[in-house]
Amino acid sequence: MIFSRFLHHTSPFLLTSTLLATVSISSLITSTSALAAAGNSASLDALEKQMARIQAQQMELQKTLISMQKQIAAQRAALSPKGHKTATNHTITARSTTPATNRYEWADSNEGPSGKPRTATAMNTRPPRHLRNGDTSEAQPVFDDTNARPEVDAVIGHRDEDVIAHLADNAVGPHPRETVGAQATGALGDHGVFHMGPVAIILGGFLDASAVYENRHIPSGTFNYWQDMPYPNEPRYHTNNFDGSARYSRISLMARGNVNSHSTISGFYEMDFGAGASTTDAYESNSYAFRMRQLYLAYDNSKTNFHFLAGQAWSLLTPGRVGITPRQESLPETIESSMLAGQTWTRQLQLRFVKDFFQHRLWLGLSLENPATLYDTTGFQNNNGTVTLPNGSVATISSNGTGLTNDAPFSNEIAPDVIAKIAWDPSWGHYEAEGIVKFPHNRVSSLGQGHNNTVVAGGGGGSMILPLIPHTLEMRMAGLAGVGIGRYGSVLLPDATLRANGSPAPLFSAQTTAGLIAHPNPRIDVYGYFGYQAAGRRFSNYNGSPYGYGNPAYSNLGCETELSTLGCTANTRSVMEGTIGAWYRFLKGKYGTVETGIQLAYSRRQAWKGVGGAPDTSLSQIFMDFRYLPFQ
Repeated sequence: MIFSRFLHHTSPFLLTSTLLATVSISSLITSTSALAAAGNSASLDALEKQMARIQAQQMELQKTLISMQKQIAAQRAALSPKGHKTATNHTITARSTTPATNRYEWADSNEGPSGKPRTATAMNTRPPRHLRNGDTSEAQPVFDDTNARPEVDAVIGHRDEDVIAHLADNAVGPHPRETVGAQATGALGDHGVFHMGPVAIILGGFLDASAVYENRHIPSGTFNYWQDMPYPNEPRYHTNNFDGSARYSRISLMARGNVNSHSTISGFYEMDFGAGASTTDAYESNSYAFRMRQLYLAYDNSKTNFHFLAGQAWSLLTPGRVGITPRQESLPETIESSMLAGQTWTRQLQLRFVKDFFQHRLWLGLSLENPATLYDTTGFQNNNGTVTLPNGSVATISSNGTGLTNDAPFSNEIAPDVIAKIAWDPSWGHYEAEGIVKFPHNRVSSLGQGHNNTVVAGGGGGSMILPLIPHTLEMRMAGLAGVGIGRYGSVLLPDATLRANGSPAPLFSAQTTAGLIAHPNPRIDVYGYFGYQAAGRRFSNYNGSPYGYGNPAYSNLGCETELSTLGCTANTRSVMEGTIGAWYRFLKGKYGTVETGIQLAYSRRQAWKGVGGAPDTSLSQIFMDFRYLPFQ
């Protein structure tokens, strides 16, 4: 009876509204043809007003549909047997997947339509609080039936979501697209979207002008090469330095298409100008070379919850922030392009297989990644990867590139690095544990004979993100320890040295980072980090001569005296960095986003003790940056 009365009252309104919408759309099509011919500003304004009226009518229809849904739910509850559970208190989330179509999904406050625990996805999650003050980057209107009035964050979507895997709500969530953390991982924009048949082309990237002022002369620009921090024996220890460049400007592109209703394939390109070239000079042209940062294809299946990635991407060892999802790596918001001492990362070729379980709460990943071993050959005679051993034999650890590769050492490898990760997304926080196994390999030769050497190395670690104030203040912590894994840290400490017989001797390595990151409003990011990376030592003495890494027989007598000839071997034992900084987006609109950042950093390098002591040195820096993001 109640339902009949409801239909009696609402049917005329629905019919009238539908007719009005139909008439409006018909008149809009007619008007568009006429106004397109006119092509003046007044005509375009009139067209926009008519579109706004149609949108208002659509909103009224939505309110009516929501009211009907509540009545249907109430009637079903009344008619159901006692104790039978019915779905109530639903929210309809409307999202524009393309400029021409809307997609509606159920998101229950406690349960989904099938009675399963609620999970959030990149398409049905209400935008976090800090994205609601005029930011349309999420482009998803939300209609809440609790008061039968629509709350609209954005009426028209400008692009497809670049997070395509379904994700559980962990109060951390994907990177807010406008933040520098998202930019670091390869966030796509919402202004540069093109549709070529069934394929969407989405642009991203920025124009970047950054500079650093530091109290030591380290000729690496805003890329910190901490192992080159000078000791007082070098003149550049005693002089300040300023350097700036636009070389870390970036462009990215994603091509994405739906294979069917539950699977998607995508290709992602990300480039910058961070590579040097033989013709690059710092006196005239500053012509840095275009380089590949990321280049991979990805396949995602939402029916089987299986994900595959092939190509160059951030290593699976890199900490993440939700699930195991590309472009959701947890990278520091720093200006320095080397990021942070102790940060775990590489970008390299990989075949990655990921499966998620329990409504996207538990993720398991396995990755086969391109291997490399960074050797330290202090004490040995090293001629482009051919190392002369104390017994007269020769160990071949690397060779310079030939053909189309660059003229730099490529280590001799026998198998890929094998990396496994487990990620857990409860309702509060993101937690990861990972492990790596690798196989350093070389050959030792003497006249007419030789043998190969392979050793097993690896380690493990983990990371977590704690949303102290969800979407406003979070704490990040990460660490990795093991043997032979130094190259996976920003400081690039060595993976291994050599034994006196020439076989690889993996070095102990440990690295850790911790930070607090705040987003007090959509225009500001504030951060503070501490990072630390250390290397162990392995050495030998043969016929009175020292070999290996961190040998206490090495001379450090001249490290504290400018232009001393007494020697300063100073193998690095550890590097630490503390830094604070902030970003401010002072312009944001249809033209994109313009932001500026400043960062203060203090680093300290300590050497292994040798003859003359254990020297240390420090570095203080001020980083400055202006960045224009045309697609954000």
